[in-house]
Amino acid sequence: MKVIVGLGNPGRHYATSRHNIGFLVISQLAKENGIVFTERTFKSRWGKGILAGQKVILAKPQTFMNLSGEAVNAIARFYRIAVQNIIIIHDDLDIAFGSLKIKTKGGSGGHQGIESIIRSLKDNRFIRVRVGIGRPDPGKDNAEFVLSPFSEAEAKKMKHIINEANSCLGMLITHDPEFAMNRFHRKEGSEEEKGK
Repeated sequence: MKVIVGLGNPGRHYATSRHNIGFLVISQLAKENGIVFTERTFKSRWGKGILAGQKVILAKPQTFMNLSGEAVNAIARFYRIAVQNIIIIHDDLDIAFGSLKIKTKGGSGGHQGIESIIRSLKDNRFIRVRVGIGRPDPGKDNAEFVLSPFSEAEAKKMKHIINEANSCLGMLITHDPEFAMNRFHRKEGSEEEKGK
């Protein structure tokens, strides 16, 4: 069994913020695969189901971002999930808006949710799907930027971005991360991208 966790902050105030893109992606993934977040344990809203023919748990931690690791660790320990079978989807300031990057180990890159997960699991070998949100204009505060809603232009592109992220998650269920990287790590401005 694999666990897919979308990171975000609970509450209506944060629902459409850039920092909540993990919640947005996993909510759509659940809807498309008939998985309902009926459970309210492990400091999460979560549900079980089938994705790409495989048993999965989809979860949205309810701890706020900087304590996400408490929720992830609780699920992983109870179901005895190997760290390599944990997939985290989250926003990333260091990636161009809408781009996807897969990472299989390493540090947090300054992301508080990922830092919390590494600290709680005492391991960094979980899979991350990083969704680019870009950076604020020079002189603007990063914390304020990630908690702000998407611009009108960005919001128009969100359906496509969420669909791409969900395709990536599905591929990670059935293939190894390297295979998914070859599909989704396209260089910005490549001929393939220009043709879209």
